[in-house]
Amino acid sequence: MRKIVIGGGASGLMAAYSAASCGHQVLLLEKNNKLGKKIYITGKGRCNLTNDCPPDEFLSNVVHGEKFLRGAIYRFPPSGMMSLLERCGLPLKTERGNRVFPVSDHASDVTKTLERACRSLGVEIGTEREVTSLLIESGRVRGVIADGEELEADCVIVATGGRSYPSTGSTGDGYRFASEAGHTVTACVPSLVGIACKGEFSAVQGISVKNAVLTAACRGKTVFSELGEFLFTHYGVSGPLVLSLSARINRLPLSEVTLSVDFKPALDASALDRRLVRDLAERSNEQMKNVMRGLLPSGLGTLVLQAAHIPPQKQANAVTKEERVRLAASLKGFVLRPASLRGFEEAVVTSGGVSLREVDPKTMQSLLVKGLYFCGEVLDVDAYTGGFNLQIAFSTGFVAGIGDDSAD
Repeated sequence: MRKIVIGGGASGLMAAYSAASCGHQVLLLEKNNKLGKKIYITGKGRCNLTNDCPPDEFLSNVVHGEKFLRGAIYRFPPSGMMSLLERCGLPLKTERGNRVFPVSDHASDVTKTLERACRSLGVEIGTEREVTSLLIESGRVRGVIADGEELEADCVIVATGGRSYPSTGSTGDGYRFASEAGHTVTACVPSLVGIACKGEFSAVQGISVKNAVLTAACRGKTVFSELGEFLFTHYGVSGPLVLSLSARINRLPLSEVTLSVDFKPALDASALDRRLVRDLAERSNEQMKNVMRGLLPSGLGTLVLQAAHIPPQKQANAVTKEERVRLAASLKGFVLRPASLRGFEEAVVTSGGVSLREVDPKTMQSLLVKGLYFCGEVLDVDAYTGGFNLQIAFSTGFVAGIGDDSAD
């Protein structure tokens, strides 16, 4: 059986490898001049390729598509991916949060290893070969058109990625292919990305906040609340905690979402009030902007004082009880109002994609067009950071490559 894989990223390389492992003739087409262009920039160039955790724990980190992915993750879990790469000669290491990297710390080694594995099984690889459309007749795919040439195939696997980091070639081609084949494509939005907030943040740009609780509420319901680290930027907030948060609110109306920060999660209201009383007494002749330096990173204190409607120049001994109560409230619930998510050019992944209702989770085959398969970011699946999204690409690519061979 002849299979064509469109896209030479993580899911495409894995699909090509697993298809060839089953004895199929495989042609991998990549429009860029090299494979795995997006892999090269993951993990800050080190490639956090998976997360070394059991399937159930893995699935708890999936934001959209957990039920759909269950079979694929159990069929080809993180341990399977790690074993494959190490068998193919790539030593791995596990770091904080079970994040897995190549020992070399070079993302390029992941791509080279997968490419070498594909070629060893006879996969034909064509770079700078852009697919412009699918060939579909009577409800079945029969090939693709690439660079104006009709290429016949029994199966076509769409592994074109999403829309994040479009400079790597992820420009949404797969969504167009899916739509033209009759598939529903869920609206695509950036995920794992910074959040622009209303207000002025230039004075606190670059300040990192550690051990804070960031909470998001929509229409009175809490949709996210976690302890972690984030960063103030010129446009609002970013950093690990914010990236995770973005995955939870990117499909909600941001005008109805409110973010709040608890800068002192280790102190309850009573303990914080005692701390404020002590600090105000010990530094009674100092201005409040200076007193705040004992509570928050330099510069951030002034922002919190403004939220509490306390002049930064006010002396500590002149602060009223009402002002102290407001200050405590601001420290425990500093409000941020999101204006927009940052764009796809900064997003780690795309949220949205080919509707999971129209794809068989056992094979990744289209339920509308026989012989047509989807895998990776083009599907409406996404997860938190930590190697989960790349493993989703590997697992769905593995299943798509095998296809009907695994249906039994």
